[in-house]
Amino acid sequence: MRILQINTEKSWRGGERQTLLTMQALREKGHQVDLLCARGGELAARAKAAGFKVLEAGSGVSFGFRLLLVARSYDVAHAQTAKAVTWAALVRLAVSTPLVFTKRTSFVLKRGHWKTRLKWQQVDRVVAISEAAASGPRALGIETRVISSAVPAIEPSPGRVKAFLDTRNLQGRRLVGTASALSFEKDPLTLIEAAATVCKTLDDVTFVHWGADEQAAQVARERIAQLGLQTRYLLVGFEDSVEQLYPVLSVFVMASRFEALGSSVLDAMQQKIPVVSTDAGGLKETLANGRGLLVAVGDAQAMASQILMVLGRPTLVAPMVQQAFEDVQKHYSVNAMAESYLEVYRDLVVI
Repeated sequence: MRILQINTEKSWRGGERQTLLTMQALREKGHQVDLLCARGGELAARAKAAGFKVLEAGSGVSFGFRLLLVARSYDVAHAQTAKAVTWAALVRLAVSTPLVFTKRTSFVLKRGHWKTRLKWQQVDRVVAISEAAASGPRALGIETRVISSAVPAIEPSPGRVKAFLDTRNLQGRRLVGTASALSFEKDPLTLIEAAATVCKTLDDVTFVHWGADEQAAQVARERIAQLGLQTRYLLVGFEDSVEQLYPVLSVFVMASRFEALGSSVLDAMQQKIPVVSTDAGGLKETLANGRGLLVAVGDAQAMASQILMVLGRPTLVAPMVQQAFEDVQKHYSVNAMAESYLEVYRDLVVI
């Protein structure tokens, strides 16, 4: 089967990671997989390094025009981002190549969603990464299948872990960490408030926040300074393959207000790191059945209490951590994700 993956993002985040994982798994199963993506982006560089044919395009109309030129050469096209499906839906009006779209967000649909319905009606199959992500298209009467994102095996890197601890002078500290961009939907301010409570209670705890600067970066830095947490809440920036550093953590925390699934949470679960998270969107599904501790969105005191409980009673949460580990191995494998997508493709393609 000839499959074209389409992704418009230049940055490297969860959706781009999942795009490349899907491509690699499909190639291993004997299929031709090419990529149409943003010119000069991180996904393009990584896909090239992995030996894939990469078709790069500029933003806006040039991206849609490039897709129009190449779409007929493939048995199926798979849009992995919202912008990608916009252009793919327009191209679908002129090209018969079947179109699949994976929805990776759980944002509530706003006014004017009739435009979204028209766009999604041009898609042959809509897939969502969680029930929370599927709720939007289903509310518009569009049949949506859930295929969870995958968690690949994480190669241990003890040398990298030691270097991180040594460089930051964190040896002997208990670390609570998160990996999320400094954006308002990730809600770093709630986590900072929770950290203030934890740090007042425990002298040996430091918070580590991996993630790129976005619109909430300045207010986050200001609040850290106001609370006097400059040495206790560390903004360490974006870190490639950050999941390799999770073994330094005693607790992984997610404070998101919106989250379709939470792949970084899955990475923590795979490495037996206890998770405290808000119940936003798909996080409630990811941590269901006793796989983690949930608090309401924006509730800093509840978050602090759960973090303190995990730090103070690690044997109590050990069964939760083990259950989370076993469920990740069973339900979130790369092979299972690839097989599910192949079922969708085969249902559309006549070869």
